[in-house]
Amino acid sequence: MEGVASGTVQSSAAAGLLRIGAAVLFATFLLIGVVRGVLDGQGVPLIVGSAGVAVLFAAGLLAWRRLGARGRAAWAVALLVGTVALMLVSSELVWLIFPVWLWVASVLPLAATFVLTAASVSVVVVVLQGEGGFAAAQVLGPLSGAAVAVGLTRGAMLLEREGAEHRRLLGRVLAAQAEAAALSDELLRTQREAGVLAERTRLSRDIHDTLAQGFSSILLLARAAAREDDPARVRELLGQIQGAAAENLAESRRVVYALAPEDLVAGGLAAPLGRMTAELAAQTGAEVTLDVDPALPRLATAVEVALLRVAQGALANVRRHAAATRVRVTVTRAEDRVRLDVVDDGVGFEPATALAAGPTLAGGYGLRAMRTRLAELGGGLAVESEPGHGTAVSVTVPFVPAEGGPS
Repeated sequence: MEGVASGTVQSSAAAGLLRIGAAVLFATFLLIGVVRGVLDGQGVPLIVGSAGVAVLFAAGLLAWRRLGARGRAAWAVALLVGTVALMLVSSELVWLIFPVWLWVASVLPLAATFVLTAASVSVVVVVLQGEGGFAAAQVLGPLSGAAVAVGLTRGAMLLEREGAEHRRLLGRVLAAQAEAAALSDELLRTQREAGVLAERTRLSRDIHDTLAQGFSSILLLARAAAREDDPARVRELLGQIQGAAAENLAESRRVVYALAPEDLVAGGLAAPLGRMTAELAAQTGAEVTLDVDPALPRLATAVEVALLRVAQGALANVRRHAAATRVRVTVTRAEDRVRLDVVDDGVGFEPATALAAGPTLAGGYGLRAMRTRLAELGGGLAVESEPGHGTAVSVTVPFVPAEGGPS
């Protein structure tokens, strides 16, 4: 773009220098012609005529911008007529016609320029032949001078138009750059907002699946301890509360640092699922069984975390709402999918009503959070239940083995 900008400046400067040069030439030739004419004895008519042409010339230059296109054309024609009249008074002013041709070619259409230039060339030839008889130079000189004047002026005008076009294109480029910069800023702002929203959503799910479920467990254990009269049972419940609180503290730290569960990193799904089912059995007295396919390899961390969090939420619902006596958790692989099932024989509920109800401070966020988490991985959630007949939660996610693991 630097080249475009410099070319634009040069085009405008070339046209301006041409106008300045034509004005200097006109003034110089006029002064020389008047001096020579006076020395040759051509007095008052030459001085009066030259003064009139000089005034016309100066007035046109001073009012150049205010004249407009038609006014400048009329001024150039009047200047040409006046110069031709001066040539007829004194042949010493014959070369004054050259800068006038420059002005005529710069303000008149090309056809009018040719007509007026040809007519004035004829007058010049006649004047020169009257001074020294016929000679080829007296014809070729004016013709070549007119051709140079018209060609030079038209070339400068072409550069002027190209410069204007360059300026227009440069303006469009700069405007496009400004628009692109504005769009880039808007895109960055949108991406930042999307990132913040995604992080808020992730944190809300993780808090629900870890801290909220842990606090719920602590609350249930505390209520159970408050109802117990047996000191030994109270101590047992207090120990469970202490263990749940310690685990919840560790989970809160892992949520803050966005880490996968520690036992999941250490050994896959079996260990954390075994811990959660054992805790459920201890807290509710239900018969809880866990069956993890021994041939299932380690999965990608995102998949394992999603399955673990969904299982955590489903078991928390069993603990809080189901009043179940038997719970079964199974993890199996079916070709390119991994399936997690949590089945209980509890009181059941109406899934459509639960999904339609919005979340509140008392709960109602779990099933929606499960579906959102699974949808991000290309998975799905199915819930089968009815009041009095237990609940079955079935989860499927794509089989994505951990890097370096068997497929």
